[in-house]
Amino acid sequence: MAAVAVLAGTLIWVVAGTLEAPIVNAGDKAPSFNLTTDRGRSISPTNFGGKLLVLNFWASWCPPCIQEEPSLQAFQRAYASRGVVVVGVSADRIDKNYHEFLDRFQIGFDTWRDPEAEVGLAARYGTFQFPETYVIDTSGHVVIKIPDPQDFTDPDFTARIEKNL
Repeated sequence: MAAVAVLAGTLIWVVAGTLEAPIVNAGDKAPSFNLTTDRGRSISPTNFGGKLLVLNFWASWCPPCIQEEPSLQAFQRAYASRGVVVVGVSADRIDKNYHEFLDRFQIGFDTWRDPEAEVGLAARYGTFQFPETYVIDTSGHVVIKIPDPQDFTDPDFTARIEKNL
């Protein structure tokens, strides 16, 4: 009887361990994905023109996302010609809210809507709180992870980007 209890406990432990959401950190290989942005550009961790990829997860209903948006756009304008691609991934379920956000802020970088964030791209990265940003190098590795709102024009942040160009 004790052996059955030990086996059952082990089985529960193994199954529970497989149910944990992945958490991607700096140094990890970026989870694979292939998406086509609203502008028709194909993006994957290894196919973004040999540039540094800034993958920003956001939602229109997220106050910190709204707060960081102007600096992300300023960053994109400053670094687009320097080998940086910015892609915004929205967790918005309602298409209208997503498009109103894009119009409101006149987003100048590629975006994609991931309404199934629980099982979609955000879940593969372990992103359940927004905003969250990953900087992925040309080999497909996460070199910077930002789990909080970011001022993308902050000199400390841009210095970190410069090191990876």
